[in-house]
Parts: sequence; structure tokens; C-alpha cells
Amino acid sequence: MSKRLAIISVHGSMDLAYPPLILATAAVAMDMEAAIFFTFYGLEIIRKGNADKLQVSPVGNPAMPQPIPGISVPNILGVLPGMTAVATGMMNSWMGKAKVAKLSELLEMAREMDVRMIACQMSMDVLGVKKEDLIDGIEVGGAASFLEYASNDAIALSF
Repeated sequence: MSKRLAIISVHGSMDLAYPPLILATAAVAMDMEAAIFFTFYGLEIIRKGNADKLQVSPVGNPAMPQPIPGISVPNILGVLPGMTAVATGMMNSWMGKAKVAKLSELLEMAREMDVRMIACQMSMDVLGVKKEDLIDGIEVGGAASFLEYASNDAIALSF
């Protein structure tokens, strides 16, 4: 039996969308099986046309690097209008300079590599998300679908 990676993706922010996709595709590249269970706001990652529109909030991210090196900006300024757009722009700039794939590209790569991607049916019902709202290749299932997969000696992570 091959090793398995089971990831729960709960958050729909840009900074928390990258780890599940990077880890799942890396696992498959290492001859492991991988599955991601998208629940609650994690569903935003797999909505059609949405992946590259995700944002990162400076609020609650005190470890986020300062926009101007050496000048400390109080975290409270993150609540000002437009600061999420600024933080998102900074993150996109850093990712581009580091030549990191866009989220839409990582999703396509995951699909091509047969990463099992499961959308939580209950979360879809709660949030009014329809299967046709999701990108192609997404399986819809409940907690039992994911737990059945994860219970078979999987490494489990949550983001």
C-alpha cells in the first residue's frame, strides 16, 4: 500500500490556499496518494474562476512582512479600507518574483496529477454552493467520504 496524504482545507484566503495544493501535488510527485477535503470557506478555492481572486488579510497576520522594510506598521492599520487589497498585491508580487505558480495553475496541476479533491456536501448546502459552481474534477461528498480515505493510514493535515 502506498503512503497517503489527507488534507482538510477550511480557509478561503490566498495565503492558506497554497499549502494544501503544494503539499498534495508534492505528495503525488513522491508516489503518494493525496486527497484534499474542501469545507466551509475552503470551498472558495475550488469555485470556478475564483482561485486567482482570493485575497490575504493583514488583520490577524502579525507575522506578515512590513510593506516598507525597517518601518513597523501597527497591525491595527490592517482594518483600514483598502489594506486587504494592499496585502494581496504584496503577496501576489512576492509570489510572482519567486516564480510560484498561480493558484489556478496549482489546481489544474492537482487535477492532472489525480489529487482527489472532495467538496464538503454539508458546507455546500450551508453556503448555497452548487456543484456547477465548482471547477471540473471535484468530487462532492460528506465527512464520511473523507474519513474513509483518511482512515486508511493517511498523514492528516489541516489548513
